[in-house]
Amino acid sequence: MADGPVRRPKIVDVAKAAGVSPTTVSHALNHRGQVDPRTREKVIEVARRMGYRPHLGAQRLRTGAVRQIGLISSMPFAIAGGPSRLGFFMEVASSAAETALTSGYALVLVPPLEALPSLDDLDIAGAVVVEPQRDDEVTRRLAERGVPVVAIGEQPGPGPRVPYVQMHADLCARLLLEHLAERGARNIVLVAGAQPRESALSALREYDAFTARSGTPHRAVLVDEAEGEEGARRQLAELLERAPEVDGVCAMVDTFATGVVRAIHDSGRAVPGDVRVVTRYDGIRARTSEPQLTAVELHLDETAAAAVELLLRLLSGQDPPASDVPLPVLVPRASSAVVTPLGR
Repeated sequence: MADGPVRRPKIVDVAKAAGVSPTTVSHALNHRGQVDPRTREKVIEVARRMGYRPHLGAQRLRTGAVRQIGLISSMPFAIAGGPSRLGFFMEVASSAAETALTSGYALVLVPPLEALPSLDDLDIAGAVVVEPQRDDEVTRRLAERGVPVVAIGEQPGPGPRVPYVQMHADLCARLLLEHLAERGARNIVLVAGAQPRESALSALREYDAFTARSGTPHRAVLVDEAEGEEGARRQLAELLERAPEVDGVCAMVDTFATGVVRAIHDSGRAVPGDVRVVTRYDGIRARTSEPQLTAVELHLDETAAAAVELLLRLLSGQDPPASDVPLPVLVPRASSAVVTPLGR
């Protein structure tokens, strides 16, 4: 039987053999950042001995002929795409592209990982990853290649810390839950993603504290992101059959929120007359839902610009600054309005 193809050494292999990080290998081979001359010589010699050859795109980046950064979401297409025409992701992209272009870089939009089997041939100098989850495959694979990464939203869990721009996920959840309580909801359900992203984990912590503090029922529904709107619709429909007293839903993903509204309507109930609904992202889904959804202004333009600026500082070898973006602001709409019964 013939032998299979020989695997070409990757930057992570060189890093392991040289006893340094993949980022140090990248900087040493591409003459970026501050690398001790002796370390640089060692890395170059190890790479030569192993037969490591940088990707053609990386060679072009070294010469300055190509200056590109990637914008990547590890969320499945059911969340990142769909009827809203990429909603959240595209709002981030528009501001990120403007900031990148004014700094002499092009912005490459990378499709969800499920549609991109390999990250190895991406011709980028660095990447901004949108809301990575714990043990995120995208950030891990980019780090193995020595590609500098910045996150929009903190990456939870142990391991190497990815520089990030704060999304204030805890405050978002608090604003939404307290708003529902102020509007009279007493049996509030939290709908969040099952994947361990900081937005979902923070919402669960805030919901635990909220229900304990208020003495109200604790009903958290976790939806697999890959199931999108339909998954949220199905799970909430099942819950409404078991708990018809539910009068408020806090959906931390706008895709889930539209599924929630469908489930409520299908059950013969009305929004907001019977059940008030709020969601985290004030995007196209929130604004075109019937009724329009109370949501949160996340200041994604400032957040995306700050993330690109942070990445560019890392690429130039500078220390990352503390991110300074505005705090989220609640945007009340019809879906959480107090409805006065006729005749009063």
